[in-house]
Amino acid sequence: MFPVAGLGTRFLPATKSIPKEMLPIVDKPLIQYAVEEALEAGIETLIFVTNPRKRAIQEYFARDEALQSHLLAQGQHELHARIHDIIPAHVSTAYVIQSQALGLGHAVWCAKSLVGNEPFAVLLADDLIRAPATGCLKQMVDEYHATGVGSIGVEEVPASMTDRYGIVSVERADDGRDYIREIVEKPSAEKAPSRLGVVGRYILPGEIFALLETVRAGVGGEIQLTDAIAAQLTSQRLLAHAFDGVRYDCGSRQGFIRATVDYALEHADLRADLLAHLATLKR
Repeated sequence: MFPVAGLGTRFLPATKSIPKEMLPIVDKPLIQYAVEEALEAGIETLIFVTNPRKRAIQEYFARDEALQSHLLAQGQHELHARIHDIIPAHVSTAYVIQSQALGLGHAVWCAKSLVGNEPFAVLLADDLIRAPATGCLKQMVDEYHATGVGSIGVEEVPASMTDRYGIVSVERADDGRDYIREIVEKPSAEKAPSRLGVVGRYILPGEIFALLETVRAGVGGEIQLTDAIAAQLTSQRLLAHAFDGVRYDCGSRQGFIRATVDYALEHADLRADLLAHLATLKR
């Protein structure tokens, strides 16, 4: 599940007409990186929770036969390969409308009729995670198959930034895994139970939908997914997954720019020129 209904106000005016998930890191939009991570993890049903203004995402993933035919006719086979079957034929997609911006918990709840009681993954596209080998969600899916327990991606954040994240405290079990003991939405540094911040990767049981129906508006006047997870911890365990990889907060301009530079340096045709340019900048 990809909650993509947000307004992306930190990137205005660009996001007045372009969904923030469609902003490109080098030559691919953020949402494609998230979709590729899900496909690597073996996901075969992709649910996009969007709003009526964000037709661009649905149009992006639709096949463009005219463009593909043009590229083939021009002999541009490499470009054709890059847009052909961005989503493989065996993978299904669905689009759900979140009519009001009532928070991440509400966005997840909007897809309940499609998910049912099955376990499901949630990926936030503006948390871009560059993994050295196996993608973050694949790591979590493998852990789910090993334990049968859902999980939440976490990383240590500065004490000064705990009020921007859901924060968890954990308890190390005999199997060497960290199970979540407590989760709090955006606590101050003084009230934070730890410095382990929740990032945009979740594997959750379908029972979370019943809890989301009972959760009242929390921080920011929104239905917080964190509050439903906190209620769920009373009856079900969840793992805190400290993923192997580097996360870029592409919901911020700073994180977006860092990601763009780091990903560009991985392109052989861009690296030398970019390094030469960076060397000329005054520090």
